[in-house]
Amino acid sequence: MKLLPLILALVWLKGNVHTHTLESDGDVPPAEVAQWYRAHGYDFLVITDHDKITRIDAPPGLLLIPGEEVTDRLPKKPLHVNALGLRSVVVPQHGATTVENLQKNIDAVREAGGVPLVNHPNFGWAFGAEELKQLDHAALFEIASGHPLINSLGPPSTEEMWDELLTSGKRWYGVAVDDSHHFKCPPPPDAEAALPGKAWVVVRVEKAEAKMILDALEHGEFYASTGVEIGDYAVTDTTMTVTIRVPAGSSAPRYRTEFIGANGRVLASTGANPAAYTFRGDERYVRARVTDSNGKHAWLQPMFIAGSRAPSH
Repeated sequence: MKLLPLILALVWLKGNVHTHTLESDGDVPPAEVAQWYRAHGYDFLVITDHDKITRIDAPPGLLLIPGEEVTDRLPKKPLHVNALGLRSVVVPQHGATTVENLQKNIDAVREAGGVPLVNHPNFGWAFGAEELKQLDHAALFEIASGHPLINSLGPPSTEEMWDELLTSGKRWYGVAVDDSHHFKCPPPPDAEAALPGKAWVVVRVEKAEAKMILDALEHGEFYASTGVEIGDYAVTDTTMTVTIRVPAGSSAPRYRTEFIGANGRVLASTGANPAAYTFRGDERYVRARVTDSNGKHAWLQPMFIAGSRAPSH
């Protein structure tokens, strides 16, 4: 995560970057999807229907960023890449291997002016850290999904993949998404319902502008969440500090913050709020994960330590 000048007045904006409508395999029209997210406090939304760009007028107060889910596959391997903020539709590029397939689609997303997000590695157990290590020109992948058929827990879990990537020196940022399909009431059975409001990202920007939001995602200026809210996140040359926003009331959950380093090792764990970690200088990277007593999480993006092994794409 980069350090921004203190003179900037920054705001946190909540968004979902993976959702579907009746234009592909969702169950309601795009306008209803956008209205749901606006009514539930989201600031921006990327509609990612399969292999097309769905364009509608945004409801007041919600920024709509063009998107697409580039939907490719190999036998028994769904290989999907989201294109965020693209100018034109990307046709699935195909490839003989998992790495070739994903790379060709990533490159096509870039050529179309979009930011690539590699989707759900554990969907169909399609790929893992070994394949992600070989990809270039991408920095975002899904570590948490609200879709019931996406098993983030593995094995291996998407967090284990993330730490394997970071430990190897690859700079990747973890994204949480709804991958929502179902908005009708009543929804399908729980085992099949991909409902909205399950997982999201919160970016830190100057204002609700598409380019600023996409830049923030590319540079790790965001956190991913399934329910925990972060009030502030600060990194200096010596410390990382996470401040949790606690809801009012006697039933507010308790929180534990873990600071995680190379090979997924927990470097420190605390129930304090704010939670702080002092760098030793040999960590390679440090990332923070906050878990509440209801099992909800927030994931802060990794900070690479000066003097440690340099990260790369």
